[in-house]
Amino acid sequence: MAIVKYNPLGELRSMQDKMNRLLDLAWRKELGEELREGVWQPAADIYEDDGSVTVKVELPDLELSDVDVKVEKGTLTIRGERRHNHEARKENFHRIERSYGPFQRTFAFPMELEAKQIGTELDCGVLTVTIPKKKR
Repeated sequence: MAIVKYNPLGELRSMQDKMNRLLDLAWRKELGEELREGVWQPAADIYEDDGSVTVKVELPDLELSDVDVKVEKGTLTIRGERRHNHEARKENFHRIERSYGPFQRTFAFPMELEAKQIGTELDCGVLTVTIPKKKR
């Protein structure tokens, strides 16, 4: 058996993430928001060039058919749900750190976009959404 040096900061970060999720759920209930809107938020990168806007979102263990992508009035909405693999029993796990359940990310853009020409690709757990800008 290998000896692993104890890192208390890792445990604190894990505890902080759990508390943030619990507080988020509590605030949603307090404000009357439906929990279906998303319990966790996958990380995203957004960048643009002269002709388009590109959004990359980390969605491991999902297929493109599991994700709903919409552009309406300059707002991109990405939603879906990552389900826990029920083949493995919980008592067999040593640690569960990844988030499961519904998610939703919404991004508003100041420029006009061509919503009908949106491109989506899911490769190696990264969803890439490319939206052309409207030509003036």
